Amino acid sequence: MRLQVKGKNVEVSDSIRRYAEDKLHKLDRQLHELTQVELELRVEKNPSISANQVAEATIWTKGPTLRAREASTDMKASIDQLTEKLLRQVEHYRAKRRGRQVRSNDIPPGGSMSFPEEETTTPKIVKTKQFSVKPMSAEEAALQLELIGHDFFVFRSDESGEINVLYRRRDGGYGLIEPSG
Repeated sequence: MRLQVKGKNVEVSDSIRRYAEDKLHKLDRQLHELTQVELELRVEKNPSISANQVAEATIWTKGPTLRAREASTDMKASIDQLTEKLLRQVEHYRAKRRGRQVRSNDIPPGGSMSFPEEETTTPKIVKTKQFSVKPMSAEEAALQLELIGHDFFVFRSDESGEINVLYRRRDGGYGLIEPSG
């Protein structure tokens, strides 16, 4: 596992870096050695946020990219909570992969295989919505997003004609997802 620790609004001391490395190396047993892990430690400047010590990690695996974020009043506690959350996510990911490998094998003669645990872990679509997608600029989409009060807005770009998604970021800004290729 390759770990990169960086700080935002905070200088990452050697002791915090070592602490984070020690904690996140618990993931070594679960992950491939070439897996890249990026840990960002930051302090929120907003005085109204009491849990201002934030630890956020991204893990790039061969399969999905795993992300987790934890915040508390102490950076070490945030790192501890983040590590536990990542361990659960990695276990869930590995269990799904094991289930997929078992299913791909032939059914043994004289019996059938059932996977009751797979039914409970599979995400279910509980609602489907259809709507017309109008061509507009990203700025117009941001105004629409503010009007409807949602966290994201789907629209057709008037420049490229492609479907784009505008979303609200935790820092108050906006993100734009554009298709490539």
